Amino acid sequence: MKRRILSLLVLLPAVCRALAAQSFPPLEPSPQAYVFAEKLSRPPSYWRDLAEAALWASSVNAEAPAGAGGQNGGDASLQIIAAAAASLAAAPDFPSDPKARAEYILVYMHKNFLKAYSDRQTRLDELLRTGRYNCVSSAVFYMILSLSAGLDPGGVMTRDHAFVTINTGGEIIDVETTNSFGFDPGNRREFHDSFGRVTGFAYVPAGNYRNRTAISPPELVSLILSNRIADLELRNSFAGAVPLGINREALLSKSARTDHNSFFEDPHKDMMTRLFNYGASLIKNGKDDDALLWAVYAGKTFPDDEAWQRFMYAAVHNKTVKLLGARKTAEARAAVESGKELLSAENFKTLDSAVLQAELAEQVNGIKDPGQAEAALSRISAVRERIPEKSRADLRTTALLKEAERLGKSKDWIGAIAWIEEAMKTYGGNAMLEDALKQFARIRVSELHNGFAGLFNKRDYREAKAFIEKALEEYPENRQLLADLRLAERALGE
Repeated sequence: MKRRILSLLVLLPAVCRALAAQSFPPLEPSPQAYVFAEKLSRPPSYWRDLAEAALWASSVNAEAPAGAGGQNGGDASLQIIAAAAASLAAAPDFPSDPKARAEYILVYMHKNFLKAYSDRQTRLDELLRTGRYNCVSSAVFYMILSLSAGLDPGGVMTRDHAFVTINTGGEIIDVETTNSFGFDPGNRREFHDSFGRVTGFAYVPAGNYRNRTAISPPELVSLILSNRIADLELRNSFAGAVPLGINREALLSKSARTDHNSFFEDPHKDMMTRLFNYGASLIKNGKDDDALLWAVYAGKTFPDDEAWQRFMYAAVHNKTVKLLGARKTAEARAAVESGKELLSAENFKTLDSAVLQAELAEQVNGIKDPGQAEAALSRISAVRERIPEKSRADLRTTALLKEAERLGKSKDWIGAIAWIEEAMKTYGGNAMLEDALKQFARIRVSELHNGFAGLFNKRDYREAKAFIEKALEEYPENRQLLADLRLAERALGE
């Protein structure tokens, strides 16, 4: 696809100008993403690094392009965290035992900060400001405070939940941060009694390793971005989700994880999904041309031949189908031709065939003058490589019937019948042609009978007999005409 994009940019300057004028989401990650990726590439021993990264991920400015400065109240939030860490360290009853200290921090958080569980409130700055939290924001906050207290925390992710573990040196203890009774939940009856009512999640015990996966501190922070992306896309703000997806991939650029799964998807794949979702939103809103420009713009920075080809085909196909549905065949042809440089040969052939069939259908259905049917049939034969045989056969049958109808309207039933009979010799018969032939034959017989009846009613019996004998040369076994002959003979006394 790179070759196609470069070719398009060279051959179509208008596309370049349109790209320059178009307001698309930025594709450059925030420089802070790489800074935090480096700082958190090893288990952080300094809580401030994790706090700054979490506040950056929570900030509105995490959506900004490279070079954008400032945090969204980040300094003030960092001061609150620093004060909380200092308060814990200075507490006269702060335990020295790691296990007791870890539980103390959880209780401290719920007593002083965590006020109300909110499923979609994933931002750390919002937690500090309002006390509203979910599993991710509370887990990140707990990890920061436990690091400040010299503990060894780790992250855990399930299909729809996150929590923390504490390594005391002798054991690894789960900490369900959404609940004040969440320390070592597998061994606490109080926790099980109230857990479901607080969060709605089912706790996954440590022994059930298939349903939980350990994640690193930067991966836990990245869940803030993941949840913000999900929230934005839920509100149809797909443009806002794009830079967050790009920043999330950059934040995890130092991650050594290779076992991506349904719990923790490959960040590059997840980022590409954001790009395609934004493009799909353009198509859904009828901005098919913008969607193609987006594919050129984003595909140059984040190439993926097969995926972008599928997307561009969808954009051109969607526009083409709408135009064909509105009977704007010429515009549909222009849309397909304009996308030729971007589409694969096979995809272009598919759309070209669809438009060509519509063009031929218009030509065939418009048959009303002599010679038009022959012209349509000639064109149908000439494009045998571009449309399926069944479609060609259907179009050909329609053209043949249209010409027969034209002849019939001029009362040339003999010509209509001869036309169909000759066509069946040339192209082969089918049910529609055979039915039409029978119908026209019935009309012709009726016409002959009426001619006979006019003469007979005038008592011109000899002329009537001559007329019907001539008619029987066309249809020697027709019962109606044979009956007319017998009637004429009786009238003549024969």
